[in-house]
Amino acid sequence: QVHLAESGGGLVQPGASLRLSCAASGGARSGYYMGWFRQAPGKEREFVSGIRWRDGTTDYADFMKGRSTVSRDIAARTMTFQMSSLKPEDTAVYYCAQKGFDGSVFDQEAYNYWGRGTQVTVSS
Repeated sequence: QVHLAESGGGLVQPGASLRLSCAASGGARSGYYMGWFRQAPGKEREFVSGIRWRDGTTDYADFMKGRSTVSRDIAARTMTFQMSSLKPEDTAVYYCAQKGFDGSVFDQEAYNYWGRGTQVTVSS
């Protein structure tokens, strides 16, 4: 059983930066891909970014391209997500998740393990 724990959320002003981390533990080995999703109040959960564990290939949702960077530390089994130029519409609970080889990286149904989420609030 893989356990994922997010950290780094908080309250920031518009235009600020924030770094989220996801630490993985348990399980026989690291998964194929780890992703970030977010869910704002009243909205469905959506893909934000992710990284292929083996070679570091990254993906970003259009709304995060150019103002975010996802990375991983293989030895520490952690994934980091650096966001900048944050906007009020970025306010959401951010989740990290892990998936195997099957399914699309953009489809939350393809992910086997989820963290409990960390709140990000962007407000002046």
